[in-house]
Amino acid sequence: MNKTWLLVGLALILGGCSTISGWFADDEELEIRRLNDIEMVFTPTVDWKEDVGEGVDDYFSNLVPVAAYNKIFVADREGSIYALSSEDGETLWEQDISTRSKESKLTNLYGLFPARIPAKIAGGLSVAYETIYFGTENGEVVALNEADGSIKWQVKVPGEVIVPPAIDTGVVVVNTVAGVLLGLDAETGEIKWQNESDVPPLSLRGTSAPTATNGGAIVGTASGKLVVNIIDSGLTAWEQVIAKPVGATELERIVDVDSKPLVFGGNIYVVSYGGGLSAVELRTGQVVWNRDYASYQNVSLDGNTLFLTDNNSVIYAVDRRNGVELWSNTSLRKRSLTAATPVGDYIVVGDKWGFLHWLNQSDGKIVSRLDIGGDDEDDGIYSAPVETNGKLLVKTRAGELNLISTP
Repeated sequence: MNKTWLLVGLALILGGCSTISGWFADDEELEIRRLNDIEMVFTPTVDWKEDVGEGVDDYFSNLVPVAAYNKIFVADREGSIYALSSEDGETLWEQDISTRSKESKLTNLYGLFPARIPAKIAGGLSVAYETIYFGTENGEVVALNEADGSIKWQVKVPGEVIVPPAIDTGVVVVNTVAGVLLGLDAETGEIKWQNESDVPPLSLRGTSAPTATNGGAIVGTASGKLVVNIIDSGLTAWEQVIAKPVGATELERIVDVDSKPLVFGGNIYVVSYGGGLSAVELRTGQVVWNRDYASYQNVSLDGNTLFLTDNNSVIYAVDRRNGVELWSNTSLRKRSLTAATPVGDYIVVGDKWGFLHWLNQSDGKIVSRLDIGGDDEDDGIYSAPVETNGKLLVKTRAGELNLISTP
């Protein structure tokens, strides 16, 4: 079977049991969409909302906004990057890195205007050194000045970039779908080093966002490994198997580590789609503990508690020190939940129909809910909420950015 069709089929599986909504929804989907009544402990408020570009439609584009320098930076898939005021959402500047072509088949009917060729920005933005860094599906990495959006540099890399880069000690670490990890000079974009890892015949349409800290570039691989490279040279310090392939078919043997490695207290916390939440010692690569959880979402942390959304949209709280499960919540199964974002005494997840759900960190009980997508799959929430100064930045698939307060 063609690998492309296998990936499409897997994307449909991860997206839920059915992508049909409205009048054509089947009984199973209607049951999934039906939310249980909850006692609203508080009512979240939307401080402001702004349309930022064209959204992502049905593409796999995890465009997470980022807050820095008293601004909010956000992008759309077509190639527009915006800087917004954190106070009221007003646009401070806009940059368009898409291209125009009169020869393109996308040119309008009369051939009078050049067609816009999308830049295909698929991963979120990263900010450091007064610069915004991001990659595209066209295999480019771009650096913009945070003050005015002017382009500092733009370079080609070997493979699609669909996750945010990581930056440390003057090096921009970029991970590509092709399994190539690169270190770029933060000032010039020059490629300083690159490493290649094996990519199995079938893997998820996703990639581990790298983490750069303590002189290391840390990344998960499609073959189920966690790898640490020395950030200055790219040399491999160590690698550790997180999950091993099992099963008779290629689909059953998927073990991608697509979560961003989380570093805290001398350990790295990471989870595999194939099953395996692990705490790994940063210095040696020794596994401290491993538990049977399966996810392609990022793991979050508050205090000594890890929060995890698994492949079936079950939410877990796990003690980071020993891997002991503290609680689980199964009431939002199959709603294609985002990763959990800690804010105050709660964690917040979004779902494919545009609902946000607040859960107690202590016991996992849902205590509040907010519909910002109109119960519409086209305006659902794909990217995890971003916490900034006790508030949440939430971007919908349709390109609407919301700033939300939790009383």
